[in-house]
Amino acid sequence: MNAAAEQNPVDLLIIGGGINGAGIARDAAGRGLSVLLVEQDDLAGHTSSASTKLVHGGLRYLEYYEFRLVREALMERERLLNMAPHIIWPLEFVLPHSREQRPAWMVRAGLFLYDHLAKRERLPASRAVRFGPHPAANILKADYRRGFTYADCWVEDSRLVVLNAMDAAARGADIRTGTKLVSARPAGALWRAVIESADGLRQTVSAHALVNAAGPWVGQILSASLGRNDGKTVRMVKGSHIIVKRLYQGEFAFILQNPDKRIVFAVPYEQDFTLIGTTDIPYEDDPAAVSISPEETSYLCESVSRYFQTPVRPEDVVRSYSGVRPLYDDHAENASAVTRDYVLDVTGGGNQPALLSVFGGKITTFRKLAEHALEKLLPVMGREIGAGWTAGATLPGGDMPGADFERYLATIIARYPGLPIDLLRRLARAYGTRATRILGDATHLNDLGRDFGGMLTAAEIDYLVAEEWARTAEDILWRRSKLALHVPAGTAERLAAYLAAPEPTRRAERAWREN
Repeated sequence: MNAAAEQNPVDLLIIGGGINGAGIARDAAGRGLSVLLVEQDDLAGHTSSASTKLVHGGLRYLEYYEFRLVREALMERERLLNMAPHIIWPLEFVLPHSREQRPAWMVRAGLFLYDHLAKRERLPASRAVRFGPHPAANILKADYRRGFTYADCWVEDSRLVVLNAMDAAARGADIRTGTKLVSARPAGALWRAVIESADGLRQTVSAHALVNAAGPWVGQILSASLGRNDGKTVRMVKGSHIIVKRLYQGEFAFILQNPDKRIVFAVPYEQDFTLIGTTDIPYEDDPAAVSISPEETSYLCESVSRYFQTPVRPEDVVRSYSGVRPLYDDHAENASAVTRDYVLDVTGGGNQPALLSVFGGKITTFRKLAEHALEKLLPVMGREIGAGWTAGATLPGGDMPGADFERYLATIIARYPGLPIDLLRRLARAYGTRATRILGDATHLNDLGRDFGGMLTAAEIDYLVAEEWARTAEDILWRRSKLALHVPAGTAERLAAYLAAPEPTRRAERAWREN
């Protein structure tokens, strides 16, 4: 073993920079553990940026008797809302009903459970509605005269991952993107691991415990990188979404029941669009190469067209995205019925280094998953568990009084009267109280440096590179933001050229801006 690696082992080597890896890194660093997290691509580069962008209990999981999972998710829903009110906010869901669907009494019973499985403080209870006075009547076909409403939350999923990584780093974690695990083998009571950065540089590190949070690659890490085959497998399920021009006015979403018993969401998205998803398709190919199929596109279009007065056609799709859910293989026959609960497998202890593998998981329950992971892992490592701390701790930018976003936005608008309100709202939503780190003392838009299109300025780009591990145009335009949907043609190319420029060139531009 490399002498330096042997003398300075980290407590945890975490493989995977998705929501589970970042959440575990944050919790562990906050408990005083030394943490190294490696991600082969970008943070939230795959599954964690391909969700339906919801923090929710999972209403449909009640049908599969996943009561523990739903209760935990409902409890986490309001915790997360208080932790990050800039990227998470309440959203009303409209569930149209007709005689051909599940009986109304069954839906009411499910919503009653949904309301009462966990305590609610900020979100309203569900209710039955007639669509005459409800604005949904102007959107739905005449066949749908009544239904139900309930509340869940919206989340900027990839930003949630980044904020967890930022908080972990602030507490001492070493976060390395563009870095993959080549191999890891036990060496006494430690893991000896070889990691490789994007430029091909290899390094040997040692760790007391290894956390396999590689998402769809968790099985590959076990077999190829760790040389293990313990029988636990991942069942990969593809979920695809389409984005179309906004289908209706109103800040509420629809949850639509299909004849195959699946549900599809239609959600207001990025002011000018509607997000529609998701599918559940068994998947066996490379998770990095996942993409929507024509059949999935048609399925999602037909699902919405079955309900809405204005039909949706495949040619209306502006953009699509797909992700692979790494679900624990419980051998369910139907992909939609595979458990969404997580499974944490821990081995080692004594003279063997500890290994934790994460199977499954949801965006909503990431914080609790991380807490449970450390509760299982630390005793195997011979460490004190200590008290959990993340439940009441805000994420970066979320420390606004009363978790009140609109009140905070009003203070930002008052502080920067010379800047466009649309820009201030977007920056406040993305960065919360950290927006001022980008805005500084700016009095005019020009003070923020070059505008690359859509009011994406050099000041914001520099912040994302320095503070949020952004390296490419896609990192910035798609994962750190959704500006790809708004910026003019040529922005991506100009941004890529700026990011590729030597640091002295960018430093000179920053100096010009500051003067």
